[in-house]
Amino acid sequence: MSAPGGVGTVGAVTGVAGAGVAGSARPAPLRVDAQRNLEHVLRAAREVFGELGYGAPMEDVARRARVGVGTVYRRFPSKDVLVRRIAQEETARLTEQARAALGQEDEPWSALARFLRTSVESGAGRLLPPQVLRVGVDVEEAPAPDDARVPHQRGVAPSGALRVVTPRAVPVAELDDAGAAELLDVVGRLVNRAREAGELRRDVTVADVLLVIATAAPSLPDAAQQSAASARLLEILLEGLRSRP
Repeated sequence: MSAPGGVGTVGAVTGVAGAGVAGSARPAPLRVDAQRNLEHVLRAAREVFGELGYGAPMEDVARRARVGVGTVYRRFPSKDVLVRRIAQEETARLTEQARAALGQEDEPWSALARFLRTSVESGAGRLLPPQVLRVGVDVEEAPAPDDARVPHQRGVAPSGALRVVTPRAVPVAELDDAGAAELLDVVGRLVNRAREAGELRRDVTVADVLLVIATAAPSLPDAAQQSAASARLLEILLEGLRSRP
């Protein structure tokens, strides 16, 4: 199946999925229609994976983007490549939100709370890469790389009820990226500042903070209900993070 813009397979893959590969030539700019299709696919992937988890099939992404599944595969030769792209973008967004909180809030607890509120409001937690949620897990309890799984993602059942979606395995090696280390570093600074100020429980880790983001952003059919539920759940979780006299 050909893309609506008739972009060649090699050029399209090189222009998107091949970017950043050592020794590759500088990709040629995409044609206007090809760029538009790419944006539609990425937007659809964020929506679909956010609602159903990384286990959602590529056909769902294509359907949401209103393009043929062949167009999706021309941009991303495998699902793992698309998952990695979305995870990297989400990691970068969270890192910027953490940096903003560090730079604009002098009070340690206010900075941490601001980061959590901003991240939850944006729905960022639904697309967190799985490796960042395993930070601080005891080595003996950590799953072997071959057994690694993308965390359960919450989605909306046809009836509107909240449910847990169990996605297929995604190789962690495909998701590991320098961006994840940067995110963990910046969030670690937020955590350390709040802990040293005596405002954060001593046993709270960076992984705990990121887990709050991942769990406090439920996907509900009504936007107002979703916003209210997220805000309420986050306030409860923030109280659980705070130290007690």
